[in-house]
Amino acid sequence: MSGILNGIDISVWNPATDPHIAQRFSAHELVARAENKSALQRRFGLDPSPDALLLGVISRLSWQKGLDLLLENVPAILQQGIQLALLGSGDPDLQDRYQAAAKAHAGRIAVVIGYDEALAHLVQAGADALVVPSRFEPCGLTQLCALRYGAVPIVSGVGGLADTVIDTEAGLAGAAPTGFKFGPVTGDNLAGALRRAKVAFDHRQNWRGLQHNGMSTDVSWQNRASRYAALYREVVAMRRSQPH
Repeated sequence: MSGILNGIDISVWNPATDPHIAQRFSAHELVARAENKSALQRRFGLDPSPDALLLGVISRLSWQKGLDLLLENVPAILQQGIQLALLGSGDPDLQDRYQAAAKAHAGRIAVVIGYDEALAHLVQAGADALVVPSRFEPCGLTQLCALRYGAVPIVSGVGGLADTVIDTEAGLAGAAPTGFKFGPVTGDNLAGALRRAKVAFDHRQNWRGLQHNGMSTDVSWQNRASRYAALYREVVAMRRSQPH
């Protein structure tokens, strides 16, 4: 059943038709995506740098979501010339700490406290990578939207995150890599995933391949119902074959 419980509404989350982003695009028009990165940097007040790896976060700020671990990595993010755009709200202490980091490192780290649906779409369309460092995550939809929008997921290897992202080092036969996973869920292991992502980003053809792989993944509900039906038929057949 791994990976079949997730799905997003592709009529809402579709970069080719999305009215909330600066420039619509598809897997075959990834060059057009750059305009969304520029728009996101302007919206968050980040330095207008097309060559900086731009991390996006759309999340509730909580221990469960692992956002304290990302805060631990702010020095490493700055050292590597990475940018961070965060949209979210939650734990007051985490909110204060992220806002303090944004104030101390204006142009490199930016935070919008709250939730804005249109802005969430722009983050997905403009960030180079989307970070989801959850300590546990039964399902997860943010990383599925990221795949759809060409924002390469950097996720912890738990629950639905592990099921839906194929790591670049997975080595699975016939499986195209779509992102970066780390585990156990610690700040150091997140730092390692961020380093790997930065190396990949600096080799733009490799990064473009990851984006294309993710955008080519079926993350919709389109085929889910038939899989559920097949699963139920399999269970019924097993029950009928068992002696009474």
